[in-house]
Amino acid sequence: MKKKTQKPSKRRLPFLQRFFRWTAASAAALSLCIGGAAGAAWQLSPDSLTVTKTSGIQLPQSWYQVGLPNQGQETSVSLQNGEPREGEIRLLGVIPVKTISLESAQEPEVLVCGAPFGIKMEAKGVIIVGTADIAGNGKSVNPASEAGLQIGDVIYKAGGKEVSQNDELAKIFEASAGRPVTIEAEREGKDFTTQLTPVFSEADGQYKGGLWVRDSTAGIGTLTFCDPETSVFGGLGHGICDVDTNQLMPLGSGEILPVTISGVIRGQRGAAGELQGYFSSDLAMGEMSANTDTGVYGTLYELPDTGEVLPIAMKQEVKAGKAQILTTIDGGEPELYEAEIQSVNYDESRLTKNLIIKVTDPELLEKTGGIVQGLSGSPILQNGKLVGAVTHVLVNDPEKGYGIFAETMWKYSQKAG
Repeated sequence: MKKKTQKPSKRRLPFLQRFFRWTAASAAALSLCIGGAAGAAWQLSPDSLTVTKTSGIQLPQSWYQVGLPNQGQETSVSLQNGEPREGEIRLLGVIPVKTISLESAQEPEVLVCGAPFGIKMEAKGVIIVGTADIAGNGKSVNPASEAGLQIGDVIYKAGGKEVSQNDELAKIFEASAGRPVTIEAEREGKDFTTQLTPVFSEADGQYKGGLWVRDSTAGIGTLTFCDPETSVFGGLGHGICDVDTNQLMPLGSGEILPVTISGVIRGQRGAAGELQGYFSSDLAMGEMSANTDTGVYGTLYELPDTGEVLPIAMKQEVKAGKAQILTTIDGGEPELYEAEIQSVNYDESRLTKNLIIKVTDPELLEKTGGIVQGLSGSPILQNGKLVGAVTHVLVNDPEKGYGIFAETMWKYSQKAG
């Protein structure tokens, strides 16, 4: 008879060895979780907080909290003589993640607007939106490209003369008679100088630089607030960009004018809606002093007849939950519509996308489909305070849009004013 071969038995590790291995694996997993949460807290938490008498220093998210170094969690902080002080972001209120600055301020109060306004803006210089070949002397030449000029560059001087209009630049090229013209321009915030040699165009008998430029723009937005003491206003919630280059237009001069809303193109998934309107008067309401990533700012000639003076919430006071949008979607006065703040983001690289807001008001949804172009700058209210302004629509979900913190716009308005 053949002997049965026995299968080798699996050796079981001693209990203590198994226990220590399990403990080590669990500790490693926990460490990864804590590290990931700490990284998220670093990215999603603010780098600074402004503290008022009513704001406190606590963020609404419970999983990271603010404290003072070497001290326990506090809901308020006293800053002597307005001196900045360091705070500390702590994961679960225990693990230090990030040092932030704390500074005190009086709680600002503004006249909340929500009315539409028109913008007429002259650029500081002319913006290159395209280049072209010029046919002359039996060949085709692109003078702009040969000079190293690119779409998006802003030309502010040509031949030693300041230029702010297309025809000014054209006259300088024509007067050059084909001699090199010194171009002074700006690209991504940096100045540079180059030489452009205009070419004689056989098509129309003129010397040309092969440039398509834009020198002005106009549009409609919503006025967010104005300071009842200084008449400084803030509106739009995002900057005015050139439609071709998508770059912020440098402000040479600008004014805002009254607008009447005459209709609405309803938003739908994949296609943003739009408020339609017209300038109802040639008399300017105010003068622009700044076009920034966070909105347009300037001074009103007269305070609006309507509106309510409300405090501005500091960003740590803004919470996910019920809110209201104050806006105008017809020829009447601004009205409040129900909405919901779905999330709050403190990432300072996303200045105009701090909030995700959803329209819940049946009337507004029926008329506009949600957030539409022209609502940009519409005030967002929560708990009796101005907390933000609408900035962008989510094109694939028009019931939702982005918002900017009102605190951010307020601070920019003070610099612009």
